[in-house]
Amino acid sequence: GWDISFSIWISSLTVAAYVFLGGLLSAIFNEVLQFFLIWLGAIVISILGLVEAGGWSGMVRRIHANFPDQDYTHLWKGLGSFTSNPMGIHWTGIVLGLGFVISFGYWTTDFLVVQRVLSAKDLRSAKMAPIIGSAFKMAVPFIVILPGLLGLAVLPMKLVGESQGGAYTYNEVLPLMLARYCGPGLLGLGITALIAGFMSGMAGNVSAFATVWTYDIYRATIRKNATDQHYVAMGRWCTVLGVLISIGTAYLVMQFLSIMDYVQALFATFIAPLFGTVILGMLWKRATPAAGFWGLLVGTAGSLAMWVWLRSDPAALGYIALSPHAKPMAEDMYRALWSWILCVVVTIVVSLMTKPKPAAQLEGLVYGATKIPSEGTLPLIHRPAFWAVVVLVVFVVLNVIFW
Repeated sequence: GWDISFSIWISSLTVAAYVFLGGLLSAIFNEVLQFFLIWLGAIVISILGLVEAGGWSGMVRRIHANFPDQDYTHLWKGLGSFTSNPMGIHWTGIVLGLGFVISFGYWTTDFLVVQRVLSAKDLRSAKMAPIIGSAFKMAVPFIVILPGLLGLAVLPMKLVGESQGGAYTYNEVLPLMLARYCGPGLLGLGITALIAGFMSGMAGNVSAFATVWTYDIYRATIRKNATDQHYVAMGRWCTVLGVLISIGTAYLVMQFLSIMDYVQALFATFIAPLFGTVILGMLWKRATPAAGFWGLLVGTAGSLAMWVWLRSDPAALGYIALSPHAKPMAEDMYRALWSWILCVVVTIVVSLMTKPKPAAQLEGLVYGATKIPSEGTLPLIHRPAFWAVVVLVVFVVLNVIFW
C-alpha cells in the first residue's frame, strides 16, 4: 500500500546521503551488503515455491497443465523460428543481439561495472572480479526466472501480459509470491531485497556519474589545477544531481510496459554502438580517435533513426527485427545488432582514411601494444584463466540441461 512517489523519494534520499558522505567506498560497501540481502530475500521464494510445487518435475507438470500450448521451461527449444515463441525472435537475435552486443557491451563499457574493476587492489583481483560476477550472473535465474515459473505453476489467479490489462500481470508475480509464502518477518526480508536491488543499482550509477564528470570531464577540460577539496565538493554536488536525474528516470520508466523494455531500449541506443567503439579501440592498433568519434556518432544516430522509423511505420518491424510479429524487446535486440555493425563499419572505414597514433601512445590502452604480466608462476587454482574456463564449462552445461 505504499505510495510509489513516497517510496522513490525515501529510497533515493537514502542513497544520496551515503554516497554524498562516503563516496565510492561507501557505495561499494553498501552494494556488498545489499548483495546478500537481495539473495537471501529472493532465494526464499524459490525454495518455498519448489517445496509446494513438488520439486522441479512437479513445477514442470503444473506449468504444462496450466499452459498446455506454451513452453516456458526451455531456453533454446522455441527459438528455431520467429513464430515459435511469444517474443517473436530467432536465436540469432538472442545470441548476437543480446548475448554478444548488449551483454558484452554492458560488462565492458558500463562505468558502474568498470569502476568496480578499476578499484581492485591489483591486476589479478581486477581479472577475477568479472569472473566472480559472471558466476553469480548465471545463478540469477534461480532468484529471478524461477519465481516467475513457480508463479505460473502455483498461483490460482490468471496472469496476463502487461499490454493486455487485467487483474494481475506478469510484473506482479514476485510480490504475489512474497505475499503467498512470507509472514511479516520474511515478507519484510523480501521487500528489503527488492528495495536493496533498486538502491544498489542507483548508488552505483550515481557514483559512476559523479566520477566521470568530475575527473574525466571537469578536471580534464574545465578546472585542471584545482585543489582536491574542490574536486571532492564537485563530486558531491554531482551526486545530488545524479540522484535527481535518477528520480526523474524512475517516473519515465512508468511509461513503459516493463523496466526490461526500457533498459533494452536504452542499451540498443547507447551501449551497443559504444561497445563497437571500445572493442575496436582495445584490440586494433590502427583505430584512430576520429574514427571512434564518427563510428559512435553514426551508430547512435542510426539506432535512433531505426527507433523513429519503427514508431512512424509499423511495417519497418519486418526489416529491423526480421519479423512483423516481433515484440518490443526483440526489436531492441536486433536494433542493437544493426547499430553495432554500423558503428564498426564506420570506425574501420574512417580509421583507414586517417592517420593512426604512434605505437608509444597506445601503451596501456591497446591489446598488443601493452606488456601484460605473466601468471605462469601462480598455482593453477589461483589463475583467473582457470576460473574463466570453469565458468565457461558450467555455462555450457546449464545451456545443455535447460535446452
